[in-house]
Amino acid sequence: MIKAQDLRKEYKQNKKVTVKALDGVTFEIPDSSTVAIVGPSGSGKSTLLNILGGLDTDYSGEILVNGKNIKDYNTNDYRRKVVGTIFQQFNLVPSLTVAENIMLPISFGKQMSSFEAENRLAHLLDRLGLKDRAKHTPAELSGGQSQRVAIARALISKPQIILADEPTGNLDSKTGNEIVELLFELNKEEGTTLIIVTHDPELFKNVDFSIHLKDGKINN
Repeated sequence: MIKAQDLRKEYKQNKKVTVKALDGVTFEIPDSSTVAIVGPSGSGKSTLLNILGGLDTDYSGEILVNGKNIKDYNTNDYRRKVVGTIFQQFNLVPSLTVAENIMLPISFGKQMSSFEAENRLAHLLDRLGLKDRAKHTPAELSGGQSQRVAIARALISKPQIILADEPTGNLDSKTGNEIVELLFELNKEEGTTLIIVTHDPELFKNVDFSIHLKDGKINN
């Protein structure tokens, strides 16, 4: 369960202008559910995603994950074990192979043995149709393949929460639809909580519920 209570975040554009990126946002997200965060540009979606992902800790209010405030987690542990993030720009390391990119989140910790890690990698390569691309570099991949690598990387450590930031934003409609279907299938198979930031109505029409933001407030 994720519980957010009275989240507030302000940015000072200059000495006279303060922007309220989040203004009293409160919600609850049950385990293993699918959620879309939607709203116009500047509504606070990216700010909320960064906070949920542990990338931004400069806010007031609180977020509890399994009853524990995310500020009380070790930052590295939270970002490696509790949450996995899928970026719109893929953010793959050009010099690493597909397999090395996927393994990156667990290469700095000891959350699983080498045997478990290799089995997990083999499973994800197979499940995401990347077995024949394991030794390729990102430059040798299509956009859809790159996004599949990003999904596998987010899942490698078996996180409780997956955050997807406009996951179809750089893909054509056919490939985007395939990625959407894959995300929902993996949500059921892995039992993760899937939170998607999106402008795409195809992405949020089948979620369990949506959080609509406008001017930093929930506007459901």
